[in-house]
Amino acid sequence: MSDHPALHAAARNGAPVVCLYVLDDAAGRSAGGAARWWLAQSLRALAADIAARGGSLILRKGPAARVIAELARESGARAVYWNGIAQAPHQAVERQLEAALAKLGLDSQIFPGDLLVPPSAIRNKEGRGLRVFTPFWRRVLSLGDPPKPLPAPKELRPGPKSASDRLESWKLEPSKPDWAGGLRESWTPGETAARARLRDFLKHTARNYVGDRDRPDREGTSGLSPHLRFGELSPRQVWHAARFAAAEDPALGQGVEKFLSELGWREFCRHLLHDHPGLATENLQANFDGFPWKGDKKALAAWQRGGTGYPIVDAGLRELWHTGVMHNRVRMVVASFLVKHLLIDWRDGESWFWDTLVDADAGSNPANWQWVAGCGADAAPYFRVFNPILQGEKFDPDGTYVARWVPELKDLPAKLIHQPWEATPIELASAGITLGKSYPQPIVDHAKGRERALAAYAKIRKG
Repeated sequence: MSDHPALHAAARNGAPVVCLYVLDDAAGRSAGGAARWWLAQSLRALAADIAARGGSLILRKGPAARVIAELARESGARAVYWNGIAQAPHQAVERQLEAALAKLGLDSQIFPGDLLVPPSAIRNKEGRGLRVFTPFWRRVLSLGDPPKPLPAPKELRPGPKSASDRLESWKLEPSKPDWAGGLRESWTPGETAARARLRDFLKHTARNYVGDRDRPDREGTSGLSPHLRFGELSPRQVWHAARFAAAEDPALGQGVEKFLSELGWREFCRHLLHDHPGLATENLQANFDGFPWKGDKKALAAWQRGGTGYPIVDAGLRELWHTGVMHNRVRMVVASFLVKHLLIDWRDGESWFWDTLVDADAGSNPANWQWVAGCGADAAPYFRVFNPILQGEKFDPDGTYVARWVPELKDLPAKLIHQPWEATPIELASAGITLGKSYPQPIVDHAKGRERALAAYAKIRKG
């Protein structure tokens, strides 16, 4: 409820306020399974926060423009306020809603959404958005600090009682089977938990963020991405809290600057989505439209379940399935393995992440996949093929991360845990491992996979 410009404006004059959440799966991309679980918890937390201030949260499902206009008419509202979303489907809904409200003679007001700056503020000379991050971020920084976050209303005057859906009727949470145990174990959705996580990060983690953020074996990241994804925390709140912390403790300066640049990457991806609504399905670089992807369903399934035979890759995918997130460094390794070692279309990986990530963001998820594949904005050089063995040895040197998520390998020494096929029969036996049975053999040879990827990418470059 903090830094919610529309709610703040609606409550400011003391008039009754009707708080409405609309589930409209047709407006934008329908959330995946893990995100729907988070949404249910987040709505419960929001309803409790609103109730504590004297209001109530109305839930309704259907086309947003129609549902909102209907409730406005039912409740006798004089105005409808909302925060804008700079995405084509949502902007289309906004236009429909404005027209519907105008027919009812009602005022409508749109307020800044969850971006640091609007896309219109970051344009090149031709009026297009920037497609390289460094000049984009430089331009954002040149605009100065974003507006200070707004406080949550201390009190909400309740509007007339209105019918509300039961959250359970939306069936956002899994039941048969209930696969969300790991999510419940790992996360506490809601604004209170988000603010606590931000405070904890700035107090304990930001100091070593530059070095630790790439180490999946350490608690080196903020863990704020799902809270940002669901609006439980705004980027403006994060920005100002981080700047304040660095001003109070100059030793945090380097870590805070790097952390804010990661917030900037989220912003960059959102701006890309604004300019390219088909980001999840269309290559930003059209020359990739003829890329020779392999439709290997067996290899895709092995990758999805963490059974590739490459420990750092398998650890990441098992972490994802259990917790709904994956460490960022490991996401790059896992994505590179799918699109380059296996030559499987980046869209297959993006879809899997969309369904299994609690922080699946409509901008960041496809933009990051395109970046790794080499077909996106500010894309990695096509020849960058992450070596999963070296990546594991560099960023998980003691094998702690792999041992946690691939416990069948936990008794191997650190020098072998990232390449168990190099262990002797005696070493494997003493660790209780039978390659091909208790842990799979690699589904592709690294060197051959790299050569095949480079050959495929070379064809695209020539084309």
